[in-house]
Amino acid sequence: MNAKQREELKALLLALHAELTEKAPSKIEPNRTDDARIGGDEDEQPLNEMMQAIASNRNRNMDGVLARVIKALGKLREDPDGFGECEECGDEIPLGRLRAMPYAELCVTCQGNKDGPKGRATRKKLTDYT
Repeated sequence: MNAKQREELKALLLALHAELTEKAPSKIEPNRTDDARIGGDEDEQPLNEMMQAIASNRNRNMDGVLARVIKALGKLREDPDGFGECEECGDEIPLGRLRAMPYAELCVTCQGNKDGPKGRATRKKLTDYT
């Protein structure tokens, strides 16, 4: 990876860092404040709880990405020649992957090995629906 590509990735990381730090955590207020009060619509409570769970997961994911962005910026500052190398095998991470995810720590192969198999396919043929 050359200096121009590192600068491009640094700009992407800084923009992503700014975007993530400017966003306030998502918060959805509960529509039910006590067990006796359901609210105007009894179907609204499950929807509200689902929205709270989604917001909570989104906040956790944003925190994880922000931590990885900070780590990548630190590596770019401290070891610019080592930036873009897979932390598992040491191979260079493809530039296309880094442009899509400038905070990527693993190459596609090592990430696939880490994630493990997704389970067996549920359909053997395109026409199987069970």
